[in-house]
Amino acid sequence: MEDARLNGAEGLPREKPLERQMNGRILVVEDTPDIQRLLDLLLRTTGAEVVIAGNGTEGVRAVEASVAAKRPFDLILMDIQMPEMDGYTATKILRKQGFRGPIIALTAYAMEGDRVRCLAAGCTDYLEKPIDHARLLTMCTGYMAITRQG
Repeated sequence: MEDARLNGAEGLPREKPLERQMNGRILVVEDTPDIQRLLDLLLRTTGAEVVIAGNGTEGVRAVEASVAAKRPFDLILMDIQMPEMDGYTATKILRKQGFRGPIIALTAYAMEGDRVRCLAAGCTDYLEKPIDHARLLTMCTGYMAITRQG
């Protein structure tokens, strides 16, 4: 595998996403039930363990609980626009609390500057909705592999 850093999808290995299995824990922080179900099914078909949180507050609590249980998440998919606590705020809190794993921002707003704003909040990378399934899986498997390498 090429030497890739946690600095954006362009550094990730190019592979067919479903040829690799994800054997890690992924937290999906998303407020839309249909997207929750879609992501849950898609990620579970690759072997990932998936936990769903309905907003940023639930996401932060899920990460805190996973750390306390010594079963931390390997990756977080973070919707940006949510009620109660948005993804920007949740990401900033998680980074301040010491979460060092990849956080991939998911947003329906594909406006210029969104990627920069997501990265500035502490996200590792960014995907636009509607989500390209192959790109999502490639991104997730790539970041999880990099995280495990240390």
